[in-house]
Amino acid sequence: MSPDNRPIGIFDSGIGGLTIARSVSQLMPNEQILFFGDTAHLPYGDKSAEAIKSYVSRIADFFIENDCKMILLACNSASAAAYPLLHKLHSNTHPVLNVIDPNVEYVCKKGHSTIGVIGTKATVSSRTYNRKFATSNPELKIKSMATPLLAPMIEEGYFNNNISQTIINSYLSNKKLTGIDALVLACTHYPLIKKEIETYFANQKSKVEIIDSTDVVAAYVKKYIQNKKMSALNGRIPEHQFCVSDFTTSFQKTTNIFYGEAVKLTHIPIWEMLK
Repeated sequence: MSPDNRPIGIFDSGIGGLTIARSVSQLMPNEQILFFGDTAHLPYGDKSAEAIKSYVSRIADFFIENDCKMILLACNSASAAAYPLLHKLHSNTHPVLNVIDPNVEYVCKKGHSTIGVIGTKATVSSRTYNRKFATSNPELKIKSMATPLLAPMIEEGYFNNNISQTIINSYLSNKKLTGIDALVLACTHYPLIKKEIETYFANQKSKVEIIDSTDVVAAYVKKYIQNKKMSALNGRIPEHQFCVSDFTTSFQKTTNIFYGEAVKLTHIPIWEMLK
């Protein structure tokens, strides 16, 4: 099979999905990434499912127009609301992956009995995790809770300090999460506060595995690409592209937080292009 050097399209409602883009890049250094952050419409956590479907459908078209070989919804809210639609529309020609299925598959192999899930209001209220866990392992007990302050807190740079630890502790001490033995971080922002979450449970002397979706999803994508024989040329040095639907200097600064290094954002006003 000849190598497939077309880019992987990675989408998020904002900049948080860069945590997954970074893991994909580190695990598959030959693969080119085309990242699109829908900064014009963030946050998705408070949007209706229909609105999210509309946004994500247009972004999927953008990826197809730019010859991406696959589309990864690196956003839990978008995965919950729009993945079935995108899979139905595009999977015959462009594989569509989400971040929920890899997490569910990973957790179900670990032998846990009671799983906690924290994420945005859109992700939690969709009950997508609950349904998928129930299908994969009906014996699992799922405890879900929306934690809407965490994503904006992280975007503003409030993590690894007393303020963030206090907010995190307040959420995690909620009785809804009592008795869990694993916690799924169902938001691409949350890996940045993983250590603080671990600190909370350590102080409670609770043995809770924290499921960081970044590495789980990256491994899932790599396995999929290899199985489908879609790998890029070994040894190539790809040129990644990072695009946003609205540009501000604060978005540019925030990329350093999530990607771990400075990247140049390109403003692509895809909705104006439709007019």
